[in-house]
Amino acid sequence: MDITTDKNRPARRLPFDTAVIVLLIGTILLIIWLSLTYRSFWSAHWPGYSDMVSGLPEPSAWLRWVLGDISEVAFYKHEFASIGLLAGAYLAYWANRTGKSWQGFAISYGTGLWPWLVTSSLLGLLLSNLLWGWTVTATSWQPTFAAFVSLPAAMVLMFGGGWKVTINGALMGAVLVTPMCLLIVNYVCNPLSLPVVIGNVSGMAVASVLAFLLCRHLPSLVKSTASEKPSDPPPAPATTKTPDYGVIWSLRRILADFSEAPFFGNELASLGLLLGAVLAYSLNPMSPVYGSGLLPQLIGAQALTSAIGVVIWRRQWISLGWYPTYVPLVSVVPAAVLTYGGGWQVIASSALLGALIAPPLACALAKRMPADMHAYIGNVLSMAISTLMILPLIGWLIAD
Repeated sequence: MDITTDKNRPARRLPFDTAVIVLLIGTILLIIWLSLTYRSFWSAHWPGYSDMVSGLPEPSAWLRWVLGDISEVAFYKHEFASIGLLAGAYLAYWANRTGKSWQGFAISYGTGLWPWLVTSSLLGLLLSNLLWGWTVTATSWQPTFAAFVSLPAAMVLMFGGGWKVTINGALMGAVLVTPMCLLIVNYVCNPLSLPVVIGNVSGMAVASVLAFLLCRHLPSLVKSTASEKPSDPPPAPATTKTPDYGVIWSLRRILADFSEAPFFGNELASLGLLLGAVLAYSLNPMSPVYGSGLLPQLIGAQALTSAIGVVIWRRQWISLGWYPTYVPLVSVVPAAVLTYGGGWQVIASSALLGALIAPPLACALAKRMPADMHAYIGNVLSMAISTLMILPLIGWLIAD
């Protein structure tokens, strides 16, 4: 709406979405510049990744590891990124419940199940670390994070809220998902020198199929009794306006893809994740991303693959309402950057090939899932297949 200045000339109000995006870009650029300028001075202000793993199983190091698991799906593995993700997600949920116009994409797909979803995911994460944390050593990384971004959340979205689904989902995540990932990573990926992300997502897929088969044969695991309090109803959508799928929508969608893997899919959650990760890098570049120092290159490559996917698959977004353009962001691209480094050839080739191959493969696999199994299984299978296909090709492309 136009406003009038004291000179009676109309002035256009800056749209909120544009203001948020400009603020995000400006903040990230400022912190990156400061981190590059004062790296040698600031690096002493926060312990690095190696300090954390060498301190295990001391309580402070263990707490950093568990908190870092929350942001591990994006390969950031840092407590600041994790706290930022949860804080941004809570803000998005509150904005959704109160019908704020600036809420962004409705968190957890507008189901209103985010509190149950994040509770089940966090319980599964805690149980996984209590049961399997002993496998982690200073020289042996293990996928204790797997339960946070897989079965517990998927069960809540499939069967609704309530303590029965929440607790059973967390238990099955810790008892099925994490050990399956451990087995595949340690006895398949490591001996064959495959990227561990293949083992992580393959374990999620196999364990989730087993869990949903168990629920099929034992429906009492997820069906509420008459005496159990029902979950909160989903909130009414803030607006029914059809997106224009223009530039602003595309930028918002790219940002939201960063928090899609934990089933949040919201710009505010992603903003918290990214700001926390960049803050961690500013304090000590060897703290996030396993002490590789590759956070700027990784974020740039992730944003690029999401951007390419959103542009290429725009018609699918329009016709289907949702499309898995986030898949290469948490699989192909980070695996390539960590394997081959942050050179522009690696970034460009992994972003392009990941965006071209992974989303349509994920969509095709998800469509073939049985009705009583969550479609995310197709997404994680696509992550495994795409990474297995694309990484050797990138290695060949960048070879001398």
